[in-house]
Amino acid sequence: MEIEDLTPVLESEQRAGIGIIGCADIAVRRALPAIGRSPFRLAAVASRSRQKAETAAAAAGCAAVEGYERLLELPGIDAVYIPLPNSEHAKWAHRALEAGKHVLLEKPAVPAEGTARELVALAEERGLVLMENFAFLRHPQHAQAQALVADGAIGELRSYHGAFGIPPTDPRGIKYQADLGGGALWEVGCYPVRAAQEYLGPSARVLGAGLKSDPDLGVDVSGAALLADDDGVTANCSFGLSHGYRSAYEVWGSEGRLVLEWAFTPSVGARPVLRLQQKDRETQILAPASDQFLGVFTTFHEAVRDPAARARHHRELVRQARLMEDIRAHALGGHPR
Repeated sequence: MEIEDLTPVLESEQRAGIGIIGCADIAVRRALPAIGRSPFRLAAVASRSRQKAETAAAAAGCAAVEGYERLLELPGIDAVYIPLPNSEHAKWAHRALEAGKHVLLEKPAVPAEGTARELVALAEERGLVLMENFAFLRHPQHAQAQALVADGAIGELRSYHGAFGIPPTDPRGIKYQADLGGGALWEVGCYPVRAAQEYLGPSARVLGAGLKSDPDLGVDVSGAALLADDDGVTANCSFGLSHGYRSAYEVWGSEGRLVLEWAFTPSVGARPVLRLQQKDRETQILAPASDQFLGVFTTFHEAVRDPAARARHHRELVRQARLMEDIRAHALGGHPR
């Protein structure tokens, strides 16, 4: 569909329109199919390469746009999803907010608390939502786990242990490019840290951290961080880009333990198993199959339509940025707050 063909369609539609800035693999493989089933109307896909935009748009039945700024200028686009390299997030989130668009920003949103606060302030000034995309949170297994903990299934919560590691891939990939915001902490470490927020209170802080760097690649390839809140609940987060695959976390309490073995990247048709261990018995709880990305765009749409839902997303984005910034400062021997 050509851009010129888009205007009458946009004007006739009442559903909130969304555009995608960038044709990253995650956008093409997971976001586009999910948007097609979501409350949003997919309006356009933009790339710096006309060919990439046309290929992605043809599969989704929307407009192809060459250039990110051009997408922001189109009528009928209320929101944008930004899956660009990490180094581009703040720049394009700011431009999208300035253009009056709600923003779903791929994780990790931004590398510093100050940047996060500036973007959130702009979003709130314009009456917009800025949401960080941690798709795993939209899988129902996490709501199940949190309900079990809240109901006292493991007694009083004592600690959280999370791990996300993946095997090495092509060293020319974005995740290994320091100037694009690559490295283990940003690529995979953000997952167990973000999951820890669901169990630690708002007082969560970083007690210590370490990163191992590869001098040939020029980025960190593994690391760990220890967090704690004012109630004494601790969170141990391990991560890496040179590991056997692991995507799990557990919460340990005074009377038991709850384990999620496929916490961060279950496939659309998978039914993850939660293992609840209490004294001398283990109960296996089967979670429903779910498309995490459909959950993401449904949640984002709710925030677009409901101003009351936006504040929580803004708080979570700022807190995550603060923790990630402090982890890096600890690991590099700096002076975190």
